Amino acid sequence: LTHDAITADFRIAQRKRGHRYSLDDVATAYQATEATPGDVSHYLDLGCGIGSVLLMVAWRLPSLKLFGVEAQPESIALARRNVAHNALTARAELIAGDLREVTERWPHHKCQLITGTPPYLPLGTALASPDPQRAAARLELRGGVEDYLAAAARVLAPAGQVVVCSDGRKPERVEIGAERAGLVPRRRRDVYARSDAAAPLFSVWTLGFDAGAELEHVRLTIRDVDGCKTADAKAMRAHFGLLG
Repeated sequence: LTHDAITADFRIAQRKRGHRYSLDDVATAYQATEATPGDVSHYLDLGCGIGSVLLMVAWRLPSLKLFGVEAQPESIALARRNVAHNALTARAELIAGDLREVTERWPHHKCQLITGTPPYLPLGTALASPDPQRAAARLELRGGVEDYLAAAARVLAPAGQVVVCSDGRKPERVEIGAERAGLVPRRRRDVYARSDAAAPLFSVWTLGFDAGAELEHVRLTIRDVDGCKTADAKAMRAHFGLLG
């Protein structure tokens, strides 16, 4: 394991050669916490993995009751370790299970904020890693973004918001999944590796039940044409108390 800074105060244990937290997680937690409604009390991270998004949200919003759902045994074991190491045990409940099934029988309070970082690759489109943890983070072994949106809609409070990341090349999957789940896209942020990139690495969406204003479509670029981090990329890290 390595033990790495994920916010100014929190550290995350992750396997050196296993699934590790990534830019997807940072961008999702950033969008979820930069404009969160003031009445949020209960938060759920679907497919919480090793706890990366949950830790970042917990650090930015220190009064929330935290829930995480994760089916991969090695990942949820690390998530529980990370919750305990960062003194979040009293605030957090991590549930082992398939998010599609857990949300069907959700016994807890409805959540005003829900996040998810689904894998992007449908079964049959890529070879599965021999490492089960890495395979689950990459391939849609238990569903894709459509399943995450359906699960979120089951436990979302009426005025709450869902923030998910998805394949930036296939926005229609979010649009179709949202319509089926009764959710309305409010914001789409396309994240580009470089300012001269032709296509986004991924997109982060904010959705809710109520149709509001026209969908806000924005862009975030990580590096400029010279390979230097942009001001937006630095601001995203600074949001969690990290420099550079």
